[in-house]
Amino acid sequence: MAAPSSPFSILNASPRDLPALWRLEREAFARDAWPLLDLIAVLGWPGVVRLKAVDEEHRMLGFVAGEVRHGVGWIATLAVAASHRRRGIGRALLEACEARLPASLPIRLTVRRDNLPAIRLYRTAGYRPIAVWPRYYVDRSDALVMEKPPRG
Repeated sequence: MAAPSSPFSILNASPRDLPALWRLEREAFARDAWPLLDLIAVLGWPGVVRLKAVDEEHRMLGFVAGEVRHGVGWIATLAVAASHRRRGIGRALLEACEARLPASLPIRLTVRRDNLPAIRLYRTAGYRPIAVWPRYYVDRSDALVMEKPPRG
């Protein structure tokens, strides 16, 4: 499905996207990038919503994964290539992933407390802080846990 008058499309991701996702993950998250085995799992594990944003040449510009765990929808990861940020790709991926998770469940995610652009995106999308996970990231930075109420 394509975003209206936009130079990117949102498509389902598959294990064939592993090389592009590996590059994107390392670019977007550097020291916090998921290990290769986690990326393999997210691209193949049953029940995971996995979507990619691609340009006209089918280059991966962004990726999101979500799943239901213990009665809560979780946005497990959301990444956009640095060269394509602030163009609506992150919001489009977030909304597309949310739409594929059960409307009756709250949706949560974690974000570095110092990632102010991402926090702004999540706040404008209806997420609110509910907890802090101390020393969550590799460099021992805290994670902010944010939640969006059920839609249905």
